[in-house]
Amino acid sequence: MSFKKSIYLPFILMTMLLLHVSCLLVDTIYNNNNNPSEWEDGSGYYLPSSFGTTSRNDEMEADAWSMVQKNGNQFTVNGQPFYVNGFNTYWLMVFAVDASTRGKVTEVFQQASSVGLSVCRTWAFNDGQWRALQKSPSVYDEDVFKALDFVVSEAKKYKIRLILSFVNNWEAYGGKSQYVKWGKAAGLNLTSDDDFFSHPTIKSYYKSHVNTVLNRMNTVTNITYKDDPTIFSWELMNEPRCESDPSGDKLQNWIEEMAVYVKSIDPKHLVEIGLEGFYGPSTPNKLQNNPNTYAQQVGTDFIRNHQVLGVDFASVHIYPDSWISQPTAEAQVAFTKSWIQSHIDDAENFLGMPVVFSEFGVSTKDPNYTITFRNTLISTVYNTVLNSTKRGGGGGGTLLWQLFPEGTDYMDDGYAVVLSKSPSTSNIISIQSNRLNTFNSLCSWNCRWGCKKKHLMHNSLYHDEL
Repeated sequence: MSFKKSIYLPFILMTMLLLHVSCLLVDTIYNNNNNPSEWEDGSGYYLPSSFGTTSRNDEMEADAWSMVQKNGNQFTVNGQPFYVNGFNTYWLMVFAVDASTRGKVTEVFQQASSVGLSVCRTWAFNDGQWRALQKSPSVYDEDVFKALDFVVSEAKKYKIRLILSFVNNWEAYGGKSQYVKWGKAAGLNLTSDDDFFSHPTIKSYYKSHVNTVLNRMNTVTNITYKDDPTIFSWELMNEPRCESDPSGDKLQNWIEEMAVYVKSIDPKHLVEIGLEGFYGPSTPNKLQNNPNTYAQQVGTDFIRNHQVLGVDFASVHIYPDSWISQPTAEAQVAFTKSWIQSHIDDAENFLGMPVVFSEFGVSTKDPNYTITFRNTLISTVYNTVLNSTKRGGGGGGTLLWQLFPEGTDYMDDGYAVVLSKSPSTSNIISIQSNRLNTFNSLCSWNCRWGCKKKHLMHNSLYHDEL
């Protein structure tokens, strides 16, 4: 017995030394209270250059490019937490069709990567419009599909994952109204665009599109979409509403049917609905949290809609400049904080899933717009969600609406952020990316080395023992 001990003693001592050094390093990073000059953003979160975006990217290179998963109220990659700082650029596929504009797709991903953004939400639809992907039900333009292939392949080059949406609630890029037009042209007796959610033939059109996208073999990467880890998740619809049925039953039935349908073809990827986050009839005590009384009449129901088999995470949008009646900056910031916190609480306490604030921004077309207020609102969103992140909570991430490269002003709806023209905004985005990448990297590193320190990120790095 003593002989065996003598063999293993050097190994044991070396292991203990490594663990001790790892803990000291983590302590240095998060408890250097005597040197606030090293806090890059004044938030109290130390951002050493060696533990920012670079370390996370190095780790991503070392690990396989694997699927994003969900573990309770967290996203994970390779078994480690994956908190998201991302963006929207909806028009990527359309721009990729033409060689003269395809370079703008690359520019967006280059610029997003330069500030550490890791997820992009974009459209995998364009129905019956100019440069339509789907020209009529189940009839596709191969050139446009190849453009979507390019978007997916280009995103992977820059280590950016994609949330791909299947259809629009609104008329832009076709939407549910185009599906109803196709139905009427086929002789169906349809009276409302909301028949999209209930008529069997229209639902079959939608399912056919979903099936086609999921089983698409990418002509650039030769990877089927349903097998591609570049895709973060599928989105059933952009901002679904069914105002013809304020009870929410019609939309609820559609969500239940379509979430299971997507999962039946692709059980590997995450699925989300695409909701704005409005509370509905199932939670009358929460209606007061809505931005206005109209929000409870659009047929959506945040809690009920997300308690559906096949839905993996919740989505919420934030537009205080157009949603609430009070025009003051203070009122809009106060609403934003309470709106975010309410949904994080619901995701953790009722849904048991992450929530992504998948659209937020400030319009330059608002009469009270200033760059200072835009930066304040973005910082408010980031900091409120970060309060959840630092305790390993359900605030899964944020997606800014929306990131544009230079030379695309004609596509701007007022919310575009051009990083090269907005250095102050760019800096805020970059700092948030560094915060999240530091958290993701350190959590992964800490788990691997087995250090069980409990005072990381203000006494909690991760909600489970590391």
